[in-house]
Amino acid sequence: MVSLPHPSVLHAAVSAPCLCCRKGKDQFDNLEKHTQWGIDVLEKYIKFVKERTEIELSYAKQLRNLSKKYQPKKNSKEEEEYRLCWPKFCLLRQDFSRYTSTRAFLATLNEMNDYAGQHEVISENMTSLITAELTRYVQELKQERKSHFHDGRKAQQHIETCWKQLEASKRRFERDCKEADRAQQYFEKMDADINVTKADVEKARQQAQLRHQMAEDSKAEYSSTLQKFNSEQHEHYYTHIPNIFQKIQEMEERRILRIGESMKTFAEVDRQVIPIIGKCLDEITKAAESVDHKNDSQMVIEAFKSGFEPPGDVDFEDFTQPMKRTVSESSLSNSRGDGKSEPKFGSKSKGKLWPFIKKNKGAGPEDFSNLPPEQRRKKLQQKVDELNRDIQKEMDSRDALTKMKDVYIKNPQMGDAASVDQRLAELGQNIEKLRLEVQKFEGWLAEVEGRLLARTEQPRRQSGVYEAQNPSGVNSCAQDRESSPDGSYTEEQSQETEMKVPATDFDDEFDDEEPLPTIGTCKALYTFEGQNEGTISVAEGEMLYVIEEDKGDGWTRIRRNEDEEGYVPTSYVEVYLDKNAKDVHKPLQKISE
Repeated sequence: MVSLPHPSVLHAAVSAPCLCCRKGKDQFDNLEKHTQWGIDVLEKYIKFVKERTEIELSYAKQLRNLSKKYQPKKNSKEEEEYRLCWPKFCLLRQDFSRYTSTRAFLATLNEMNDYAGQHEVISENMTSLITAELTRYVQELKQERKSHFHDGRKAQQHIETCWKQLEASKRRFERDCKEADRAQQYFEKMDADINVTKADVEKARQQAQLRHQMAEDSKAEYSSTLQKFNSEQHEHYYTHIPNIFQKIQEMEERRILRIGESMKTFAEVDRQVIPIIGKCLDEITKAAESVDHKNDSQMVIEAFKSGFEPPGDVDFEDFTQPMKRTVSESSLSNSRGDGKSEPKFGSKSKGKLWPFIKKNKGAGPEDFSNLPPEQRRKKLQQKVDELNRDIQKEMDSRDALTKMKDVYIKNPQMGDAASVDQRLAELGQNIEKLRLEVQKFEGWLAEVEGRLLARTEQPRRQSGVYEAQNPSGVNSCAQDRESSPDGSYTEEQSQETEMKVPATDFDDEFDDEEPLPTIGTCKALYTFEGQNEGTISVAEGEMLYVIEEDKGDGWTRIRRNEDEEGYVPTSYVEVYLDKNAKDVHKPLQKISE
């Protein structure tokens, strides 16, 4: 008889590997979830860096726009008109870089451009060194992870297949053992029964032997399958799975190392631009330290220095004697002394009006006579220099054409020498016109410089005590002061003022000007010191003529006498319009009465 193990023992021997396979599969599921979480973290970090680069670009763009916004613009048409009308109060583009404070501001704006550029560098480096590299690495990581888990699932499927084969062999062996056991019991029963024939007993014996043989074969097959499974299982758990786990571990460690290196690069990209950003800030500090308040204030003084002589001392007015009240010499209007008879209307010695009060305020006169002496001198000098540069350009062009003509004469095949004659003639005419212009402006310049020099050489007048003791001398000095079309003042000797000045072409230009008619009177509500061009000083309570109403700009044009007229603020006077008033020669004393 064949001795076989009990089937329950066989089942216990082969049930343990099933649990191991299940646990191995669970481990793969856990690793798959963890590695996927690692890839998600890496992708989230890539998104974080990408948004940081977008912020850097946006910040750099805003810095550049800010710098551009506050850069000095070129003069627009309106600014140019304003500059022509108010040359003393308009800062040009080139003036913006003249002062140390504004130069420091310009330097700050320029450094902010460089500062913005460094933030663009941060964005570019982070994009190329982190975002692009990690994006490519994530794709490679996904492929590697997919390959490892594919190998793991394949190994798992193989061991599960071996396990199923073992289970089938085991069940077959178990079944054959049970069949052999039943056949043996049947044979023993038949053999003990005396009523059974010998043939039936032999048949039962043969059947029992057959079942025992089948059980032995199943046992051998099961043993072989079990040995093979154990070998496969050992290789699975001690070779294949550890190798796969090792590869997954190395992959995961590379991912962790890569994200750490990227974070280090993230900091290094910022650190690389810190020296340049520090240099930008150092330049801003250097520009700020270069601000010189003394120099800037001196520049303003030089730019707006008018060249006007300060007003003289106030004359002593003696009210103990009935006399015509003299006009204070401190007034900036074109007053006349008592020593002269009131000039007739339209005489050649009448005061010229400032260009400020002319109707056409769009452009100044060619000789810049609307400017104060010092400003006029600067403008005339600039014009002379500009014309000399134009002359030099024209002369250079003429010399070049002359050389070209000589080449054509020597080599007729290169061109016609007569073709440049017309252009040479035009250049000659242009040069002659420019030279005449230079002579004209140099004449004006010499006139202004002469007046400035003469004024600086004149001694300062005596004090008010001396004037009170010598009223005639003071009055004659006041009479000699008169305004000129260029806004400067000239002082001549009293003997010269008494002489009749011959008429000039310049005076003839004003002879045809008809004075504006009187349209009413006004009373000064407050004292106004007319210190600007085109204005007139008035005393509180003084009565004057109105010759032009307020046009909406807040100024009213008035006249004291034939030589004194100008603008005063409308709010400083009370106007009495009288359309029938035509007597422009009526004395002011009668009006005030």
